[in-house]
This record gives sequence, C-alpha cells and structure tokens, in this order.
Amino acid sequence: MKNDDKMKVLYDEETFVVIEKISGFLSVPGRGEDKFDSVASRVCAMYEGCITQPAVHRLDMDTSGLLVLAKTKEVHRALSIQFQDRKVSKKYIALIEGVLEEDSGEIELPFRLDVDNRPHQIYDPVHGKMGLTRWERIGVEGDFTRVAFYPHTGRTHQLRVHSAHKLGLGFPIVGDPLYGRVNGHGQLMLHATELGFQHPETAVQMTFNSEVPF
Repeated sequence: MKNDDKMKVLYDEETFVVIEKISGFLSVPGRGEDKFDSVASRVCAMYEGCITQPAVHRLDMDTSGLLVLAKTKEVHRALSIQFQDRKVSKKYIALIEGVLEEDSGEIELPFRLDVDNRPHQIYDPVHGKMGLTRWERIGVEGDFTRVAFYPHTGRTHQLRVHSAHKLGLGFPIVGDPLYGRVNGHGQLMLHATELGFQHPETAVQMTFNSEVPF
C-alpha cells in the first residue's frame, strides 16, 4: 500500500480505513471520467473485495483532512448510522478573513442549494434546512483569525456558509472561491483535524487527528 501526494492512509483495518486528503482532491467521484479519481475510487482500487461505494461521509473538494471509509456493507451501514444519529465528533480548523472579538459561540442558520448557481448554498429562513455549528477562537493572526469549528449537523458547505454569512461569523474562510475571495492563498484554509467515532464492530471509542497544513 502506497501513500501519494493526494491522500495518505492513517489507519487501516480489515473492514474500514481512515484517510487524510489534501485540498483540491475529490472525496467521491464526480460526473464524467475526468472526475472519477477520488479518495473513494482509490480506496476501492487499493483493497481487494472492497465495496464499490465505500464513502461514509465526504469533505468538500477544497477542504483537507480526515475521512473514514468502509470496506464492507455491514461496516458502511454501522458507520452511516453513527453519522445520521450525530454520534460522530468532528473538529475543523479554519483561518478566516477578519478579526473576531468574541471567544466562542454557536451559529444556527438555515440554508439550501441555490439551484441557479450550483453548488452554491444560500441562506433561506423559509425553505432552508437548519445547520448548527459551535466555534471557538484560537487566536488572531494579523488581519485573520484562527478558529475551531465543531459542526453538530453535516450540511453541504455548512462551515463555509456559517463563517461567511453576516448572520454567522461575518467573515469568509481564507481562500474560499465561493463565499469569499481566493486572495492568492492557493487553497481553502479549512482542515478536518479531528474525527471521533465508535469502532463499528467493537463499539470502542476511536479518535483520529490530522496536523493542520496552514
């Protein structure tokens, strides 16, 4: 088994694997042959007998960090239930474009897909689904603030929307081309740094950590 410049195996068991991916690499295949290469497709190729759709959850292509993938249907179901029941702990580190005065807080904002501008998500208090995120300020770095995010829900682009929207933190994540501006940083400064879940077969609590690359 070889690690490469796009993903690294952090933990490997017979029935599941924990992967660390870089920013700019797909979690699962997109539409078209040019978007087939992904964490999920590589895991399928790496492990004989692996199910064809091993992804239990996903990260945005621009987000780096931790993913758990299942090799069997039984473990895929067991892990998926933990995500659905919100029994999985997740921590993200981000660098945002602005200085936060508060030490911590919670963001609760409803949003939905902008069908005329996919995959952009928009605030919608009527038709949107609620997203809940807890956050803590780690420190101020010049004109930026380093923040820890603890998402309670797992909506598409949740942390990016909650960070950028005026009813959230009011500052986009550095390098976000959808909700902020790229600013020459080359990547989205959002990293899934911690992932915790129960072992799908033994129920032992497991926690994995990934070093923040920015």
